[in-house]
Formats: sequence, structure tokens, C-alpha cells
Amino acid sequence: MNSKQLIVIGGGAAGFFASINSAQLHKNCEVILLEKSSKLLSKVRVSGGGRCNVTHACFDNSLLVKNYPRGEKELRSAFSRFSSADTVKWFEQRGIELKTEADGRMFPVTDSSETIVNCLVQEAEKAGIKIKLNVDVTEITKNENNTFTLKANGGGTFECDKLIIASGGNSKDTAYDWLKKLGHTIIKPVPSLFTFNIPNNAVTQLMGVSVPHAKIRVAGTKIETEGPLLITHWGLSGPAVLKASAWGARQLSDLNYNFAAIINWLPKHTEEKLRIEFANQRSENPAKLIFNNFPVELPKRLWEYFTSKAGIPETARWADLPKKNANILITSILNDEYKVLGKTTFKEEFVTCGGISLKEIDFSTMQSKIIPNLYFAGEIIDVDGITGGFNFQNAWTTGWIAAQSANS
Repeated sequence: MNSKQLIVIGGGAAGFFASINSAQLHKNCEVILLEKSSKLLSKVRVSGGGRCNVTHACFDNSLLVKNYPRGEKELRSAFSRFSSADTVKWFEQRGIELKTEADGRMFPVTDSSETIVNCLVQEAEKAGIKIKLNVDVTEITKNENNTFTLKANGGGTFECDKLIIASGGNSKDTAYDWLKKLGHTIIKPVPSLFTFNIPNNAVTQLMGVSVPHAKIRVAGTKIETEGPLLITHWGLSGPAVLKASAWGARQLSDLNYNFAAIINWLPKHTEEKLRIEFANQRSENPAKLIFNNFPVELPKRLWEYFTSKAGIPETARWADLPKKNANILITSILNDEYKVLGKTTFKEEFVTCGGISLKEIDFSTMQSKIIPNLYFAGEIIDVDGITGGFNFQNAWTTGWIAAQSANS
């Protein structure tokens, strides 16, 4: 690369990864990282409850891309260049060992996000990257010789030969105005990972109760997902809900987060199978109480909630179960409907879908198809993954590719 200066905008995962790999590839290039806030790697710190879900142990790229509601096609080629396995190797080479949990999520063995933060900060320091905080870039001017002039709040001005934008997602359209001025198309940003609010519903009294495998669908749409489901004090959460929120991000936004969620708490059971189970209970345990003797694998508190919902007294025995109440009980288990009114951000892991149109980015280089020497990485582009380390993998991959290309 003939250029002398590279600027990276954004002090998150993608920005740091792009900066570090750029500086390590080209020792004679001055790399400057600009962060608009006073904090670096904020999402890395809070991810995974402060443990940092670095990536996911899905090492088959054809399966890995299936976890991205937006960007699946584009990431297929990107992951062939830098995959989950490459992420694991990159951190291992720097003394950071990752472990895989039962659901495939990967964390540092220390169970502390500070391990990842410290690694990235130390690598940036070793590579000689100049980090400037509280620099909010408000305007980018492309010069005639394909270099850039950046203006920031407070009157700061920066010049660079190549520019990588990794400033993350934002829920406000106006946050992308400075990029629109460059001629790029912005796909309207909307929240992606969020939980469902069901205010004033009795089921929220069961907060903390979870099932390992439920199916959830949104009435009137094709949105349907499966996975663990958690009842919270405000509504419904867990991977099944988060996946639904990601895949249905735009539709649910259009519905103004006002819709019916239908839950099958036992998707491995059919109505016929449940009726047989109930019949067996009537014949084999007629004198036992329905309330605390149940033939299905559900949490006790949830079963008690369903029997109450079906109008079955705590003193009722299996021999006394009326057909009408049994029908209500079966419907509650297999076709349980809840009115969703609003959403809540999942923990502190705010993710958006939307951003720079994928049609305007060359994913073999992450370079803009509109402006030479301009590159994008991370959540600023219209790519987002479901929960489980997939959004960070997008950051590592696109940051790495942008670094390789900007230094070619």
C-alpha cells in the first residue's frame, strides 16, 4: 500500500480487529482509531453477561451462514476467508484459550470479557495504533486524489489515504446522515435482538421458569422458531424468542411490536399423544391429584399454571378430569397464545438490522462499490446474526477482510 495513513472509525470489536490487523500487516502505515465515546469495546465488555461470547463453535461455513437473517449470501464467501475456526486460532496465538459450552457458544476459559478486552487493547498498543477518544466524526469529504478529509465535533480535522468505517449499528435514521452524504444507501435500522413484553399477563408470575425446547410462532406471519424459552417478569425471553425477534425484525417493527405469540411448550408431543398420556393417567393413577401428578416433562409451576388456566381444581383427581377441561389443558400446552405489546432489549446487547446496503459493498474486500479506498466492517452494514456469538463473528470476519484489503 502506497498510502501513509489509515483511519478506522469505531472503537468496538470490528474497529479494533480492523485496526490491529491493518497495523500488523503494514508496519509503515500509521493507523489511527477514532471512537466517538469515552469508552472502548463497550459491547465486548457486556456480552454474554460479562463473559464475552467471542464466537460460535460452528465450523461448517455452510451452516454458520444460516444464523444470519441478513447477510447469509454475502457472508458465505467472507467466512471462507476468515471463519470461526480462524477466530479461535487468532486468539489462541495470543494466549487466549476459548471453551465451548453445550449450546455451541464460545467464551474465554476465564469467563471474563476483560480477557478479550485486554488482549485487543494490548495488541493495539503493540502495533502502535493511535487511539483517540471522544472524536465524533460528522462529515467525510472524498478528495480528488481518492483520499479523505474527516471533520469531527469540536472542530477536529483528520486526513487519510484509506478509511475503514466500523462505527456500529444505531436505531436512529439520523445517525447515518453523514454516510448518506457520501452517496451510500442506508437500509432503515430497526432493533433485531429483543424479548417480548406481555404486560399484565398472569404467566409473568412464573418468572424464572424455563423449558429447554419450545416452539414459538407469530400469528399471521411465517415467523416460527424453536429453542429454550424463559418466562420473565415482563414477558418472554430465551433463544426461541430472540431468534424470532431477529428473523422477524422488520415484520415485527411494521406491526409496532403488537402481535400474538403462539407457543407450543412441548413440540415433540402431538395432540393425539397427549390424549393417550392423559388416558393412561386416568386408568393407571385414577386417585392421584392432577395438580401434582403429571405425565409430561414440564416445570411443576408451569403445569400448575396450565391446570389452573383450564379450570381444574387442586383437589381434582385424574379419574375426575372432564373432557372439556382436558381440551383446554391440551390447547394451553400445544397452542398457548399471548398478546405481545412491546419489546425489551436483550440485556445490554443491543443489535440492529439495517445500515449500509449490502449491494454497495464488495464482500471480497469490504470496499465500497461507490467510493474507492472506503471500507466497512461490523454492524454498520446490513448484517446481523441471532444470539450466540454470531454478531461478533461478523465483526471479526469483516474487520479482518477490510484490513487485508486496505493494506493491499
